[in-house]
Amino acid sequence: MVDTFANFADPKQEWRRLFSELLGTFFLVLVAAGGGMMGQAFPNTIDRSAAVVAPGLMVMAVILFMGKVSGAHLNPAVSVAFSLRGDFPWRRVPGYIIAQLIGATLAALFLHAVINVSATYGSNYPVAGYSAGSAFLMEAVLTFGLVSVILGTASGAQNIGVFGAIGVGAYIALAGLWGSPISGASMNPARTFGPNLVGTDFTSYWVYVAGPLAGAMLAVGAAWVLRGPGGGRAGSGAAQGDLYTEIEHPDKA
Repeated sequence: MVDTFANFADPKQEWRRLFSELLGTFFLVLVAAGGGMMGQAFPNTIDRSAAVVAPGLMVMAVILFMGKVSGAHLNPAVSVAFSLRGDFPWRRVPGYIIAQLIGATLAALFLHAVINVSATYGSNYPVAGYSAGSAFLMEAVLTFGLVSVILGTASGAQNIGVFGAIGVGAYIALAGLWGSPISGASMNPARTFGPNLVGTDFTSYWVYVAGPLAGAMLAVGAAWVLRGPGGGRAGSGAAQGDLYTEIEHPDKA
């Protein structure tokens, strides 16, 4: 029994965490892109409120069912933020991002095959009448809030356990309800990448990379002001899951 667990927790078993990120991002994009694509295939069946709330509910579910395995980042901006915070090893970031991009692409491929409409209907683009710069600012501010919630609920001072999933999921739904008309409220480079790749339309994709990354960096700065440096037990555990968690500052809660 002990030997089996030791093998499961061995850092060489990183593939378990990568599979977790791929699977979780697949489910996220399945509902995030699926709302728009289903709405195109079946007009007047899915309104905007339902389409933007669904990803929040899915993220909440994914964090609850696999957060302990990989940390449930599901988002390159979150992986970068956790690393900047000192809670996640930089050497693991490329693998996480690749897994997230693959999961998002597989979801878009599945939706396109089943629904038979262009994946671009499930992607994010600046709305007509607003510039890419405006969409960039919206994505940056929305992601600033999202990553602030993630880092806050993962801190030693404010760790609230599984209820962190509710906070993150609720924020995604709330941000989508008011922010989606301008930029789509992606807050996630992988979520937009998958539908863009399958739909072969990367119009203004830079907005959905630069915006979330800028917001994530702002959130890391705010977290430092609010709680000091990261790298403690609680933050590292939330960022990495329970499989061989690496802690930069083991003396810190």
